[in-house]
Formats: sequence, structure tokens, C-alpha cells
Amino acid sequence: MKLTICILTAVVVAACGAARAEPWKRSVDASLTLTQGAYSDNWVGGEVATISWMFNSNSLFEKQINAKVNTKSTLKLSFGQQHNKDRDTREWRDPLKVNDLIDFETILRFTLGGFVDPYASGRVESQFLDASDLENERIVNPLRFTESAGIAKVLLKEERREWSVRLGGAFRQLVDRDRRDQEADLLETKWTNDGGVQFVSDFVTTVGDTTRTFSSKLYLYKAFFSSAADDLAGLANENHWRAPDANWENILSASVTKHIVFVLYLQILYDKEVDLAGRFKETLGLGFTYKLF
Repeated sequence: MKLTICILTAVVVAACGAARAEPWKRSVDASLTLTQGAYSDNWVGGEVATISWMFNSNSLFEKQINAKVNTKSTLKLSFGQQHNKDRDTREWRDPLKVNDLIDFETILRFTLGGFVDPYASGRVESQFLDASDLENERIVNPLRFTESAGIAKVLLKEERREWSVRLGGAFRQLVDRDRRDQEADLLETKWTNDGGVQFVSDFVTTVGDTTRTFSSKLYLYKAFFSSAADDLAGLANENHWRAPDANWENILSASVTKHIVFVLYLQILYDKEVDLAGRFKETLGLGFTYKLF
């Protein structure tokens, strides 16, 4: 966590010290998708009124500070809910969360002219609302911090597409605030630390024309040590933390008009500590979008 703060501070200091360097490459867009359905009280068939909405935002800030230092920061935000009426009482139920993501990453890449570039990065992942405990909903929880350093390579860099990869050592910290201890019925903050090696592949391209964009990001992580190892000794899941983690995100966005966008999101996750099988997520939306830059 301290290393993450140091990396973020270094980016800000470097950027402020290079105000006359190349201009920032900026991209900030936001979209809102809304689906609504209503039925009369005497409607036959069991259908109920629903309202679903989803907010998505993707931001990119990149700058070649000088000939030897490049900084790149990305921020992904997403949140959505579904509201349903009760079939019997026709009263609105409490909303259900359908999407929730906070993901910020910043990278310092040292462009020294070699075959590969050294890099250092910091990443923060969380969600807006933790509803895992309905009696104790928490804001921006849990928090995962990742600090990484190693080598990076830009495999492809053209006007309309870019592909880069990174390989390095990484340290992660997971902070779960006010987690309920079922045996003692107490709330406590749980910290978990681990370290290992991380591989990242980041690809983005336009499809056909500039109104369609496809991006694919793959994270692979293998832990070599974990602070939870002693607590898990002797349990059935004592070695689950040793299994590699994978996170593969794919986003296809297409502008129908200037302010209407179609977005397809596919994600495949594998984390043996969470579930023995892989997890799959897909969202498809058509909504309003606005580009700030």
C-alpha cells in the first residue's frame, strides 16, 4: 500500500515538473443505459414492472514526460442496479446490484531505448457498494492494492492500434473492512498480503472505422507467498492461494450516433480462492454516451 502511494506521488511530481513536455493524450467518456417496463395491475402472466440502469466510464491519461519517461493512467468505473416490483403486493422491492467496479492503474515506463523498458506500476481495485453482508453494507470495500515492477515491451504501436505487455514481480494487499466474524459476531478489518509474479497484456484497436473500438486486457498472477498460509494450514483449501489467478476483459464499443453507443463487455475470471471453477460475466447495453475529451 505504501509503495502504491509512492508510485502515485512520483507520477504527480514528474508530471508537474514537465509542464512544457509533450501534451497529454486524454480520453474520458461516460455512458448511461436504461431499461424500463410497466404492466397494469390486472396483467395476466406474472410479469412485473422493472427498471434497470447502468453507468460506465472509461478514462485514459498518457504523457511522454521526456525522452526517457512515459506515464499512463487508466480509470474504469461501473455501477448499475435493477428495480423490480413484488408480484403479489405490487410494491417496489429493494434494488439489486447488477454491476459494480472501481479500477485505477498508473504506470511509469522508462523508455531508455533498449529491447525492453523498465516499469513500475500501482493499481487500486474496489467496488462502490459491498452488499455481501446485508446487515452491514459497506462503501468502497474491499480494497485491493497491487504494486509491480519489471520489464515492459510495446509490441505494436500504430495510429489505430496498440499492443503492449508487461512482466514483473508484484505485491498485493487485500483490505476487507468491518468483516463479520461469524463465531464471535464481531466486526473486524482483515488484511491479507501476498507476493509473486504478474503478466499483463493490453491490446486496443479500432474496428473498421473510428466509431468502433475493441480492447482486450489479460492479467495473470502467480503468488509465491501469502500471509494467510498459516491460517489455512490443514484445511481443504490450504493451497488454493498458490493457484494462478486470471482476469481477461474484452470490451467492444460502437457509436450509433454522436451520443448513442452500443457496448459489449465480456470478462472471464479464475481465482481458486473464490471458486474452484472459472467465472464468466457478460453485459450488453445501448445507451447515451458523452465524451469529455
